[in-house]
Amino acid sequence: MSAFDSFPLGQPAFVTNILDRAAHLRTNEEKLFALEGRRDARAYVIYRDSLVVKQGENGPQALLSVEEALKFGANPGTVFLGLRDGAPVFGMGIAPQAAEKLVGRSDVAVTELRGMAMQGTVPPDQLSAIAMAKSMVTWHQRHGFCANCGARTAMKEGGWKRECPSCKAEHFPRTDPVVIMLVTYGDRCLLGRQKQFPPGMYSCLAGFVEAAETIEDAVRREIFEESGIRCTDVNYYMTQPWPYPSSLMIGCTARATNDEIVVDRTELEDARWFDRAEAILMLKRQHPDGLAGPHPFAIAHHLVGRWLHGDEVAGA
Repeated sequence: MSAFDSFPLGQPAFVTNILDRAAHLRTNEEKLFALEGRRDARAYVIYRDSLVVKQGENGPQALLSVEEALKFGANPGTVFLGLRDGAPVFGMGIAPQAAEKLVGRSDVAVTELRGMAMQGTVPPDQLSAIAMAKSMVTWHQRHGFCANCGARTAMKEGGWKRECPSCKAEHFPRTDPVVIMLVTYGDRCLLGRQKQFPPGMYSCLAGFVEAAETIEDAVRREIFEESGIRCTDVNYYMTQPWPYPSSLMIGCTARATNDEIVVDRTELEDARWFDRAEAILMLKRQHPDGLAGPHPFAIAHHLVGRWLHGDEVAGA
């Protein structure tokens, strides 16, 4: 099975949740401590945009025992992610100094998550739990001090809250909404590329939802700002958690009312209309000019694939 086969149409990465979040356990510190000490307790260890993985005969293994995680240098503080078949699963961080000590070892590695997901190295059904671990660990690393008074805060409720001992303010993890949209004009779709994309890659346009803005308005605004295209008929398709660092991609479609593109060069390197024949070749990595569409692990691929009715590209 190829990495492309891991994400069939309508199932991008990070959407298949295998955990019972068991939120009722988060306020029971005694129970959580007991769960962490169980022999079947497991953890994902996060380092920036990477995972600490154990190397084995069958490839890298991301889900470690808590004992293994601590042995490899993970920080002792844990985030309770939930239960998998009754077994507790946690997220843990690791300091840069500890991560550096793992470089060059044969039994363990620090591997970039995006690459592992795209290559199908991590089982797709684990990616949602890993995304949760990555988002939560990153949040704790960035929010150690109270935004209200500046005092150091403490983890509470299994890692799902930080509390200030000084002013008693409570802080909760945030998720940033991002609209990502496929715009069509007749039998063509609008795709753009950013400077950091791999050579020849084009994808759907996207942007953050602003304060007091509807999803529909965000779609119309972002498309116009980046490409000069006016849109109507905005429709919702699906969402995808995106742990970079903690966004929710809101997949939408829209219909353009004009086709003259004016690219905002501060946002995009290029934007173009593509017909269905070109889009199919791009998703299949068979375009004669070496152009490519987004990888199936990203929701953008599924927006394009759905527009192409799926069956034509499901095996891309």
